[in-house]
Amino acid sequence: MTIRAALFDLDGTLVDSLDDLTDAVNHIRIAFSHPLLTTEAVRLMIGKGARNLIQQALPHATDADVDRALALFLEFNRQHIADKSRLYPGILTTLHELAARNIKMAVITNKNEDLSALLLQSLGVFDLFACNCGGDTYPERKPSPLPLREVIALLGCTRNECVMIGDSGNDIQAGQRAGITTIGCSWGFGSDEELAEADVLVHTAQELLTAISVGFGGQL
Repeated sequence: MTIRAALFDLDGTLVDSLDDLTDAVNHIRIAFSHPLLTTEAVRLMIGKGARNLIQQALPHATDADVDRALALFLEFNRQHIADKSRLYPGILTTLHELAARNIKMAVITNKNEDLSALLLQSLGVFDLFACNCGGDTYPERKPSPLPLREVIALLGCTRNECVMIGDSGNDIQAGQRAGITTIGCSWGFGSDEELAEADVLVHTAQELLTAISVGFGGQL
C-alpha cells in the first residue's frame, strides 16, 4: 500500500522543544516557590497536554492554582515559543521531500492548536502542512484515535493510506486505535518501552523518509 498522508506529532518528533518547555515549566515553578526542574525531569512529563504537564510540575496544587499556573505557562510559552526550539536534524529536508512527492502532511499534537501553529510558523514550516490539529481542536486528544480519524477525513484519505509518526506511547496508541500504521522516532522524548509497539522504529530523519517512501505493502 502506498502512503499518501503522513501524520506527525510535534514536540519530540519534528521539533526539539525540550529547553523551551523546561523554561516555561520552571517559570511557573518559580512563581509557586518551587525549586527548578532539570530538562530530564520535564522530558518525562511531556506528551499529554499542558494541563497534565502543570499538574505534574506542581504536585498537590489546588485546582485554582493549576488554573493560574496553566495561564502563566501558556503565556510564557507563547512569548518564548522558539527561543531554543529547533527542527531535529534532517527533518526540514524530509518535509520538503515528502511535499515534492505529493504526500499530504498534517500535525497532530497534544499542544494547544494556537501554540502549535505559532511554533510551526516560527520555524518556517507551517505552510508545509495541510492541517494543524492541537490538543484542544477536538473533544479528545491522543491517545484517543478521534483526532487522527478527523484529520484523515479532512485529508481525503483512507486509513490504509496514512501513517502516524511520533515519539511517544500516545502517538503509537492513537495510531493503533485509528487502525493506521505507526512509526516510532527514537530521537524524541519517549522511552524505548513506549515505542516498542510501533510498526517501525526509525533513528534518523533519512530512515523516516525511506520508511514513508517505501510504504507498508509488506516488508520495508
